[in-house]
Amino acid sequence: MATTVTPVEKKQPQVQEKQGPDKPQEKMDRNKPRPRLDDKLKVFSGTANEGLANEVCDFLGLARGQAFLTRFKDGEHYVQIQENVRGADVFVIQPTCRPVDEHLMELLLMIDALKRASSRRITAVIPYYGYARQDRKDKPRVPISAKLVADLLTTAGADRALIVDLHTPQLQGFFNIPVDHLFASPVLVDYFKKLALPNLTVVSPDAGGVERARFFAKKMDSALAIVDKRRTDINVAEVMHVIGDVRGRTCLVLDDLIDTAGTLVKTATALLESGATSVYSCASHAVLSGPAVENIANSALVEVVVTNTIPLSEAAAKEPKIKVRSIAGLVGSAIRSIHEETSVSNLFM
Repeated sequence: MATTVTPVEKKQPQVQEKQGPDKPQEKMDRNKPRPRLDDKLKVFSGTANEGLANEVCDFLGLARGQAFLTRFKDGEHYVQIQENVRGADVFVIQPTCRPVDEHLMELLLMIDALKRASSRRITAVIPYYGYARQDRKDKPRVPISAKLVADLLTTAGADRALIVDLHTPQLQGFFNIPVDHLFASPVLVDYFKKLALPNLTVVSPDAGGVERARFFAKKMDSALAIVDKRRTDINVAEVMHVIGDVRGRTCLVLDDLIDTAGTLVKTATALLESGATSVYSCASHAVLSGPAVENIANSALVEVVVTNTIPLSEAAAKEPKIKVRSIAGLVGSAIRSIHEETSVSNLFM
C-alpha cells in the first residue's frame, strides 16, 4: 500500500518573527570592563527571556546572534540559525520557564541546529532550570524529571551548561557535561546591604534551604532562623513553627524560587506572630504561578525582591511590592570567563 507523505516544505508557518540584535530598553553600566571583540564568541537567545539576553549582549558589547524561530500551524517549532557559527564558541540563553515544555523544546532545537552548523562549543545558559524540583523518586513509579532534562540537553548537543541557582546543588551530578552553577546572591546581597535593614535576621523557609540562608546571613553579617515546614501536597505547605528568636527583628525570608507564594505568606505570618517587626523576602526565580501575585499583594510582606531569570507577567510587573534586580552583569561575566577559560568561581569571592 502506498503511503502519502506531506513534505515539510508545504507547511505554512503560523507566525514569522525574526530575532536579531534588538537594543535593550535599559543599558548596563558602560564603565564596566568588557572583553575584546571576538567574532568566535556568539550569544543567541530563544523566546523565553529576550530582555535578559539583550542586557547580557549589551554588557558584553556584542550583537545578539540572528536566528529565525517560529511555529507551524500544528504547533511544531521551527528554528534556523541565520549567521555563520562554524568554529564558534556559542552560548544560548533560554530559561525553561512557563510554558516550560515549549521553551525546553525550543532550546533543544536551537542546540541541535548549532551543532549541525559546526559550532566548536555550545553552552546552554539556563537562568531558570525547569523540572528541578522533580529530582528524586519520592513516590512509587514516578520519573526523575530533572535527570531526564539533563540527558536531553546532552543528547541535543550541549557541551556544557551555565545555570543560575539550582533548586539543589547536587543536580549538577545529573549532567554528563561540565556545569557552571551561578548564584544570584551577590545581586541580592548588594540590594539589601544598601537598604541597611535594622536588626536583620535571614530566615530559611524550610530545612532544605539552610545552607543557602547561612551563606546569605554570613554575607549580610546577620542572625539566622529557620521555619519548620511540612508539605501536605503539591504546592501546599503548612508552616509549623519558627526555630530561632525573631522577636523585635527585621526578617528576610530567602528562597530559590517563589511559585504560588502560599508558603511565603504563611512563613511571613508565622514570623510576625513570633514577634518580628517586619518581613521582607527575596528569591532568585519569580515563577509566580496561579494566585501568587494576589497572595503577595494581600500579605503582610513589606517587599519581595526577585531577579530577572524569568520575565515577570504583566500583573507581577504592576505589583508595587515586587522588585526586580538584573543578573545580566553576573551572567555576562560568567560567559566571558568561560569563553576566556578563566575562573567562574572568582565572581563569588
